[in-house]
Amino acid sequence: MDRNPSPPLRSREEEEEEAAAVGDCIGSTVYSKHWLFGVLTGLMQDVALFLHEFNVPDIFMGILAKSKCPRLREICVGILGNMACFQEICVSISSDKNLGQVLLYCLWDSDPPTLLETSRLLLTCLSQTEVAVVWVERIREHPAIYDSICFIMSSSTNVDLLVKVGEVVDKLFDLDEKLMLEWIRNGAVQPLDQPQEDSEQQPVFRIVPCVREAAKQVRSENPEGLDVYMHILQLLTTVDDGIQAIVRCPDAGKDTWNLLFDLVCHEFCQSDDPPIILQEQKTVLASVFSVLSAIYASQAEQEYLKIGKVGLPLIDSLIRVLQNMKHCQKKPENSAESNTEETKKSDLTQGDFHLKILKDISCEFLSNIFQVLTKETVAQGLKEGQLSKQKCSCAFENLLPLHNPVVEDFLKILREVDKTLAGNLEESFPSLKVQT
Repeated sequence: MDRNPSPPLRSREEEEEEAAAVGDCIGSTVYSKHWLFGVLTGLMQDVALFLHEFNVPDIFMGILAKSKCPRLREICVGILGNMACFQEICVSISSDKNLGQVLLYCLWDSDPPTLLETSRLLLTCLSQTEVAVVWVERIREHPAIYDSICFIMSSSTNVDLLVKVGEVVDKLFDLDEKLMLEWIRNGAVQPLDQPQEDSEQQPVFRIVPCVREAAKQVRSENPEGLDVYMHILQLLTTVDDGIQAIVRCPDAGKDTWNLLFDLVCHEFCQSDDPPIILQEQKTVLASVFSVLSAIYASQAEQEYLKIGKVGLPLIDSLIRVLQNMKHCQKKPENSAESNTEETKKSDLTQGDFHLKILKDISCEFLSNIFQVLTKETVAQGLKEGQLSKQKCSCAFENLLPLHNPVVEDFLKILREVDKTLAGNLEESFPSLKVQT
């Protein structure tokens, strides 16, 4: 006889959480250490200049150099991070070479909250144009930082930490292509003089698998973090070494392709999503399509990239993005009332810029796929709906006139499969009818 299930036993995770809650208390009180930390760092926003006058950064440098207490180290780095939000203090902290060294050593800390605060401080400094180059050079002078950051990306389950570390890497690569190339090449080959017995203790980190692993970890919990890691991959594809780092090993290229392919086909801009969702996803979609396009162009002969397998789902996703883009770019009916020069400028400098980038990338990728469509694939697309009249019309509207030869070649194949649809499209696009 069926019966109601027994109440679930407390999991090990629940027991650990309770123990951690007890361990977070200050002494025998009920006050949380993290609560105190939050209060202290909040207060620092108002008293940062006062603290700087009393050489607090030097005091904290001594504490960080000697203390083994995780919460004390976290508080010190966190307060320095808040102080660095002020330009004058950020310049002062950055010009102190000894303090800079101590802060970089914090990246080897095993405590996630301390690593999070260290990453936040680094990002704050890297975002200040006056001192960014100083930190880039310091990081370049310490090659082991690459290993530390790759270890975090490849093994941490702390989403907040992964996002902040990703933002640091993204900023570094955006600021300095030379550093990005160095990090790409760091894991390309294992040193020949490395003793075999040390190989297991000192793993060779490769930037692409580490970025990919971090992206998987943040995927479901932090869309902004996923956007960051997709942009890192896009930055890698701006140099030949970066593309090769992605596709050099067929399995690695396949893993990256499968992750991104799954995102665009099953997660982003789906058929049941409102068109306006594109405004939220435009930057991450631009990065994803850009990387997919680079992989496709570099490894088109690979089995996992065969057009019969990936062509139609990608066409469906790309055209849906272009359809939603048209909806997003529609102006409200009463927008004519505020049609001033100032309004026109602001309209062009906000979301439209990112939508244009996404459109250019999508059209280029769609054109590349159209070029290799076979008669059999077109017939399958007509049957399954990926190449309906409405979708073909949307594709033509966006591909013409820049990709005119590609559209003409596609139309030739379409005539062999569905002459009626081809004729209807010619009627809708007279320029094609005249030239064919």
